[in-house]
Amino acid sequence: MAINKVQVANIIFGDNSIPFIGGPCVIESRDHCFGMAEQITEVVTRLNIPFIFKSSFDKANRTSISSFRGNGIEEGLKILEEIKNNFNIPVTTDIHLPEHAKEVCDVVDIIQIPAFLCRQTDLLIAAAKTGKVINIKKGQFLSPYKVGNIIKKVQDVGNNNILITERGNTFGFDSLVTDLRSIPIMRKFGYPVIFDATHSAQIPGNHEKTTSGNREFIPSQTFSAVSSGADGIFMEVHDDIENAYSDASTQWPISKLEKTLKSILAFRETYLKHG
Repeated sequence: MAINKVQVANIIFGDNSIPFIGGPCVIESRDHCFGMAEQITEVVTRLNIPFIFKSSFDKANRTSISSFRGNGIEEGLKILEEIKNNFNIPVTTDIHLPEHAKEVCDVVDIIQIPAFLCRQTDLLIAAAKTGKVINIKKGQFLSPYKVGNIIKKVQDVGNNNILITERGNTFGFDSLVTDLRSIPIMRKFGYPVIFDATHSAQIPGNHEKTTSGNREFIPSQTFSAVSSGADGIFMEVHDDIENAYSDASTQWPISKLEKTLKSILAFRETYLKHG
């Protein structure tokens, strides 16, 4: 079926391109974020891949209360705005409270709704009222067939700038599986579907105070998702994965990003020819 095209700056989701949303999981520092933005921009420019930079000013759903959460909304938005202006790229971040929507909308180009909060009506409505593109991560607990109800909440306030992100489903107590049928199922609602390559490889709560994961499965899952019709890729990227402040087990090393993105382009071309 026809997919509504969603525009972010000069980037179109839902056409023949495969936009890339990427960056470190959490804003660790201004210098680190700038370094990551510079390195990723160099890679995607060589490959001619549309790029939106992502990092979180607050990780409100960390496993442990002692885990690093970020630098807060005020400092985080300053850093994201500097990156946006310095590199001339769109930026995105996630929000956790309805009042965050107005605070971030003057800076970010996409407002991201975390998976655990994807059914929170007040949060969705507040984000939708900004008129920004809303990227809703499908909850790990949710069937892809139920996404239509989430979309309706955003549409009802007059916002049709919607992206849906697949990031795996809970399997048992401490694992995630990716049902790739979810991508074509959710595309039937008429909006582009993004594949979250790194969170789909998580093993939530497998360590006592942190989430672990299977980084080695990220490429194969991503290639399969692109072959299943994904309209974009979300991937958290880091230059020192073992010492990342958040999601160290599943962030993708910047050193391997270009090779992985080249393969993604090849799988995308195959899908466009035969999908």
